[in-house]
Amino acid sequence: MMLDSAAAIPLRTGAPDDRVLARVFAAYVASAAIWLVFSTAVGLLVSFKFAYPDFATTPALSFGRLRAIHTSGTFYAWASQALIGLALFVAARSSGAKLYSERLAWISLALLNLAAVLGTVTLDLGFTYGQEYREWLWWIRVILGLGLITAVWNMIATVERREGEHIYISNWYTIGGTLWTIVMVVVSMLPWYQSGLGQVAVQAFFMHNAVGLWFTPLSLGVSYYALPKLLNRPIYSYSLGVFAFWTNLIFYPIIGAHHFEFSPLPWWLQTTAIVFSVAMLVPVLSGTANFLLTFRGTREWIYRSPAMFILVGVYGYLLGSTQGTFEAFRSLQQLWHLTNYTVGHSHLTMYGFVTFAIWGGIYALLPRATGKYPYNLAMGIHFWLSAVGVVIYVAALSAAGTIQGLDWFRGLTFIQSVEDAAPYWLWRSVGGSLMFAGHLVFAFNVWTMTYSRSYAELAAAETVPA
Repeated sequence: MMLDSAAAIPLRTGAPDDRVLARVFAAYVASAAIWLVFSTAVGLLVSFKFAYPDFATTPALSFGRLRAIHTSGTFYAWASQALIGLALFVAARSSGAKLYSERLAWISLALLNLAAVLGTVTLDLGFTYGQEYREWLWWIRVILGLGLITAVWNMIATVERREGEHIYISNWYTIGGTLWTIVMVVVSMLPWYQSGLGQVAVQAFFMHNAVGLWFTPLSLGVSYYALPKLLNRPIYSYSLGVFAFWTNLIFYPIIGAHHFEFSPLPWWLQTTAIVFSVAMLVPVLSGTANFLLTFRGTREWIYRSPAMFILVGVYGYLLGSTQGTFEAFRSLQQLWHLTNYTVGHSHLTMYGFVTFAIWGGIYALLPRATGKYPYNLAMGIHFWLSAVGVVIYVAALSAAGTIQGLDWFRGLTFIQSVEDAAPYWLWRSVGGSLMFAGHLVFAFNVWTMTYSRSYAELAAAETVPA
């Protein structure tokens, strides 16, 4: 089975099929990088509104519109496009086959970008469905769904043409995650779940599973391919990866209900969500152990490698998921729910885990596709700006949220909790500014790895003819 591991797949050969894959992969990453810069610039503007509430008060720049643009942009434009591009590359390389359809890949990217542009414009004009993470109007979500369908079709057809008998573990995660997401999008649009408690239940289902059944499996799948490439060794345990895959699918779908504890949702559903949230420690610890044991013995040299991004992502996965388990308990929900703490938690997960895993995958695989490598200094600057920034961001909001909850426990007024949390909101902006600066460096690195001239081309251009 390990003969089909990522470490056995050759590097870029320069064949026509290989150039097609490189061109598609580069386009997805470049598009995603543009959306990352845009959506996080919006998020940075939103963060300053907490410290300076009279800043940028026009309707188009109001908090309600910009916050939805930020979250939807980072979810469906940045992370989704980057992960699909990585998944298509991994599907072809791990299978030893050419990409099934270049045209289908371009159609997927066009649909994803069309949905992102339309979603951004309509939100800024004030048109919204009004449910968190599915604020886009229904017909825009249909376009997003079509983008996912064409993408997973391409993945499955590519893996079907694989050279070996077995399907490499990465493709289990990437194809599974995309198929589950299509189901989530369809269920979230069923008309009989758009009002009353049905809407609450489906909102919990969609909101949480967008992270756990879309971004999580694709990020893990990419890491299962990229990490062996970087370390030049197979993943520690193929079986442990399969075990984590199935237990994640068993336990995750129902736990979204823990976002609505003490609500009119049935008490048994809330309790089941808590129990399954604890059970999620099984796939989380299994996956984390698998990656960390793969890292074993590499401490001396990984610090100058893109593997550091994946290592941070692994720890982000462990900490964010474990934090989510503890937040599911009713006693802690009473303290942290509806406070800034949950915002810090979401950034620890989507940024500390998912985004760092994406960056690790891009830095590991894009140069192998294009033959162009980033500058080590620029990659290091990107790493430290983003890592230090997210630590400050999460720490500030975790402290602010805890203070807010304790104020409410003591019966203090809401405005008192706002005044007590206000100093931490400035630190939130400081952390966000560092993160955004890191994104600008990342965009430069993407340009270096895609459309700039390679080191070899620059050397040839500087050579003086005899």
